[in-house]
Parts: sequence; C-alpha cells; structure tokens
Amino acid sequence: MAEPVVELDVQRATTYPNLPEDQDLLQWAIAAVSGLRDEAEISLRIVDEDESQALNLQYRGKDKPTNVLSFPADIPEELGLPLLGDLVICAQVVASEAEQQHKALAAHWAHMVVHGTLHLLGYDHIEDDEAEIMENLETRIMARMGFSDPYAIIEESAQQTADSHKLSDGTDE
Repeated sequence: MAEPVVELDVQRATTYPNLPEDQDLLQWAIAAVSGLRDEAEISLRIVDEDESQALNLQYRGKDKPTNVLSFPADIPEELGLPLLGDLVICAQVVASEAEQQHKALAAHWAHMVVHGTLHLLGYDHIEDDEAEIMENLETRIMARMGFSDPYAIIEESAQQTADSHKLSDGTDE
C-alpha cells in the first residue's frame, strides 16, 4: 500500500523548548495512518499545562493536565472527507513523562502522536480487549519507525517503582 497523504496543521501555543519539528510530527502521523486510511487531515495543537488542564476538565471532567487529548471529527463517513480531527498535546506533560519513564523525548512524542491519531481513527483503550488491540498496534507502528515498545519500558519502570509511587502509563487521556 502506498504511503497515505496526510495534511497536518501544527499550532504551537507554547514557548516550551525542545519541541519536535513539524516534519517529525508529520512522519509520526503518517506512520499511524498508514494501512488504515489513504488520506487524512489532522490539526495538532501543542499547548502548556494550563490549556491542557482546562480542556481535560471541560471535556473529560479531570482537573489536571494530560499528555494528549483527541477530538475526532464528527463528519458522516458517506461524505468521504479526510478530516480525522484534532489532537492537543501538552509539551510539559510529555517531557515529564519521558523523564519519569526513562524514554528518549522524541520516542515519547512519537508515541503521543501515534496514540492520539489512533484515537482519531476510532481506536480506544477503555475495555481490556480494546486496550490490547490498540497497544499492540501502537507497538508495531513504533517498531516500524525504529522506536522500542513504549509499553515494555513503562512496565519495567513501573515494576522497579511499584512500592514507591505510580508512574503515568504514557496514555493518560
């Protein structure tokens, strides 16, 4: 299958340093869409903790910043439009989680883009069977891009710190 055509509109609503380049964000979105859609349009907004927290409270009832929020487009499929929806990623949360989980920052950013994009495509992790399907797909996509299993690292870190404190699983949506 040919590589999908993905249009990614990146909005940087943060001055937080060390953000990925637009081209990297686009390649990660393409990897997530590949094999699932021929074309896609995604808006990706990179925000600070305040905006992430406000959106997480408004849409999920959780009064804390989170790594990635996904807002799928509500468009009838029969229209055949490529718009998938919007992603909001919090720069500080991603950086903090990468450090906590002993991950390369780029690897965690890639995982958040892939994870959020899969949500836009209809994948979820509410039920255990859905979570297993989504996590396996994420792991395969990450491996195709040369990144290690994002969940194996978490499990090792969590195992080592289980008695002291709980780490975020990197998908705190």
